[in-house]
This record gives sequence, structure tokens and C-alpha cells, in this order.
Amino acid sequence: MARQLTDNLLTSAQSRCEIEMWDRPQKVCLCPFLPVHPLKVSTCLYIIQHPAEESRVLRTVPLLAACLPPDKCKILVGRRFNEDRYPELATVCRNPNTLILYPGAEATNLEEVAVMSSSPSVMIIIDGTWSQAKDIFYKNALFRLPKQVQLKPSISSQYVIRTQPTNTCLSTLECAAVALSILEKNKTIQETILHPLQALCSFQLQHGAQIHHSKEHLLKNGLYDKPMPKNKRKLRRMELLVNNVKI
Repeated sequence: MARQLTDNLLTSAQSRCEIEMWDRPQKVCLCPFLPVHPLKVSTCLYIIQHPAEESRVLRTVPLLAACLPPDKCKILVGRRFNEDRYPELATVCRNPNTLILYPGAEATNLEEVAVMSSSPSVMIIIDGTWSQAKDIFYKNALFRLPKQVQLKPSISSQYVIRTQPTNTCLSTLECAAVALSILEKNKTIQETILHPLQALCSFQLQHGAQIHHSKEHLLKNGLYDKPMPKNKRKLRRMELLVNNVKI
């Protein structure tokens, strides 16, 4: 019986790997680190993915999608989203229970929103670099209709094979993991979703990848070895990072 169960799990893992098309060698396959069954959550995620992210090899959204039911993690790729081309998204953005995760002066801490609401939520998360996310957020009127929320900077990113702007910036998968654990009031969700990301980083480091410190860390410790930007606005952003000013 135990052997049969093991065989079933292995067969399931192998088929999922083929479906996801990760093209990873079997010895570094991430399927064993995924939940056996998709997590049961009431919150639905809409991942708005910048086209440049789609071609990255080590992206986190496929891992996130593999942890959740298909109807709870919907991925839309593009830069511009209007009501005519995306009527379903427009309806979602007008729903009073929809939240958009984007930090800023007008954003409310997600913990406060979760305490006040017991209804199933829809959350929109923008997947891209900070400049790409900013472009998508401000140049699409639909994304300013939902309530804007942010996460408290309480953890450091475990996505150590990619450089983050600051010490408290998180990958899309990490943002989703933290947000779902808050909305679903279940901390094990965060641990489960982070598990394949931890495995991915571990495999990459074992095969020659280097740990990437944040740009903030590199600048503060005199380790930033790239030419400083000539653009005054970009230079000002770096000065703010060094001086620990929130940007």
C-alpha cells in the first residue's frame, strides 16, 4: 500500500513537471517541493505580468501558480489593460472586495484590511521590476480602482539569486505567500509556497550561482561595482537608498 502511494505521488510529480514545462534536469526538479495537492484558499490572485518577466529563466510566478488551483491564480501578461480588451479584469477591479498590492503613501497595511473584512478577497499583484510595476500601475486607470494595500517590511527576501532594490523588497511569489497567509489567516500557507523557492535558490547556489545582496546593501557597504547612473533622477534614488529613505 505504501509503495503504491509512493508510486502515485512520483507519477503525479513527473506529470506536473511536464505540464509546467520547466525543462529542468530530473535531479534538480522542483516538483517534490510543491504541495501534493493545490492549496485550498478562498482568495483569488490576479498576477499582472510585465512581458519582460515572461522570458526570464528564474522567475517565481510559475512556482506560485503550481501551488494554487488554476482558478485561484490567473496570470495576465501585458503593459496596458483597458476595459474593452479585458472586461473580466475591469469587473474585478470594480469589485469592492478587490485589493491591489502596491506600496505607497495611499496604501493601507494589509493586516488592517484583513482584520476588518471576512469576505473572500481578490488580490491583484504586479509582476516585474520596480520601474516596470510603477509604469503598469500608474498608466492603467483600472488599477487605481481597487483598494491599495501594502505589506509591512517584516521579512527579508529569500530569493537570493536575484538582486533586489532594497533589503525589504520581496519577489512576486514571496509577496503572494505573505499576503495569502494574512488574508486566509493561515501561516502555513506562507511556508508551503516558499518551500519551492527555497529549493530553487539552493539548487542554483549548489551549481555555481552567487548570492545577490540588495542594491541598498551594496551601496551602503561600498560594494556596488557598476558605473553610477548619469541620469539625475536615478542618481537621486541611489542616494535615498544609501540614506535609508523610503522610496
